[in-house]
Amino acid sequence: MQLLEIENKLHDEVRQGEAYAAISDTASAYKKYFYIESYGCAMNFSDTEIVASILNSNGYCATRNLEDAELIFVNTCSIREKAEATVRKRLTEFRKLKEAKKGILVGVLGCMAERLKTKLLEEEKLVDIVVGPDSYRNLPALIEKAETGQKAVNVLLSREETYADISPIRLDSNGVCAFVSIMRGCNNMCSFCVVPFTRGRERSRDAYSIVAEARDLFGRGFKEITLLGQNVDSYYWYDEQKDKQVTFADLLEQVALIDKELRVRFSTSHPKDITDEVLFTMAKYENVCNHIHLPLQSGSTRLLQLMNRTYSKEWYVAKVDRIKEILPNCTITADIITGFCTETEEDHQETLQVMEYCEYDMSYMYFYSERPGTLAAKRFEDDVPLDVKKRRLQEVVDMQGKLSSKGNLNDIGKTFKILIEGNSKKSDLDWTGRSEQNKSVVFPKGNYDYKKGDYAMVKINECTRATLIGEIIR
Repeated sequence: MQLLEIENKLHDEVRQGEAYAAISDTASAYKKYFYIESYGCAMNFSDTEIVASILNSNGYCATRNLEDAELIFVNTCSIREKAEATVRKRLTEFRKLKEAKKGILVGVLGCMAERLKTKLLEEEKLVDIVVGPDSYRNLPALIEKAETGQKAVNVLLSREETYADISPIRLDSNGVCAFVSIMRGCNNMCSFCVVPFTRGRERSRDAYSIVAEARDLFGRGFKEITLLGQNVDSYYWYDEQKDKQVTFADLLEQVALIDKELRVRFSTSHPKDITDEVLFTMAKYENVCNHIHLPLQSGSTRLLQLMNRTYSKEWYVAKVDRIKEILPNCTITADIITGFCTETEEDHQETLQVMEYCEYDMSYMYFYSERPGTLAAKRFEDDVPLDVKKRRLQEVVDMQGKLSSKGNLNDIGKTFKILIEGNSKKSDLDWTGRSEQNKSVVFPKGNYDYKKGDYAMVKINECTRATLIGEIIR
């Protein structure tokens, strides 16, 4: 099935609040149109591609025109309160559409659906279908049930479901970068996190299906894939054919060997699980990108214990040192939470100190919002005032701005191999792409005969806090 290109930025690891969909070039052959909006993390975008594939194979057609849709789906996570609030607001906006066009069905997918199934059906009143992240295969049957006027719900979690046999419809229309999900769920019971309760326990896809999907993407012109999981480093699959276990390092090597022109990234890593074996594999293969997302959450050992992160500040810093020892050119990014339960000014200052030591190139930064059902909600009081949380968050943001600027200034004069992902946002005369360190680079097209998906050697001449600006040298 060929998809018309649509504007999107799925290469971003996190994008909140932006709607997207795909359009089939054989739309007239289908009986119903569906429209999907996805909010939150990369896992949600990956799941949306799976949902689109399931619906497509069952006779439904995707549309990016909301007014044409007879089925409207919203897929979001429950990790942040803001994402849930955004979806609740969006649902109220769909009410007018339902009133104007009889027969429209509205569904909520993913982690939020699993967590708020009762509220969505009883309080919102607008929602007809509620489907958890392990129940997407059941969507066609649930749609049929909803069409009879019944509320359709399936939020059961699974210990086996990986959707390994489903070929996702690639909504990333740039045709260059794609996500490949390698595992689902999480076994890390971080006290602030709702994921183990909404996505279930860890289970890994078989390595053969992952490598086959990556090889197929490369054959179709994709030049970069991101191996995706809640905690990719804990990937584990037993290969009965070879009577051996396949670790994440093994899988990383297998994907890297597909072709040296295929760039490989991965996300996300839990500090306790990223091994020397993984780091040495990264060092061995030039096409495995030198970038690791290594969530910190807090620089205070006391708070890390309350968060059940299973490492101390000192241990985390030593892990960063090890990464830089084996991979001197590797950039590190992080997740940081301010204002977690009982956080003091001293705890906060420790976080700033660790940030400065690790020299993160970028961070995802949030103030703590209590998630119902989590261990933190059951055990601790959310006792840091909101204004204090916000002030500390701003200080973290300011620190990250300083670090990002410093890191980019250090790149001026250097030359990087850039994968061209498309035109720059600001001008069709410029290309945009990323270095292997995951830094965004903008540069003039000039008279060179490059096209999207090509590699170009680019010398960096200047920078902003978020972007490197350069010129092609060959």
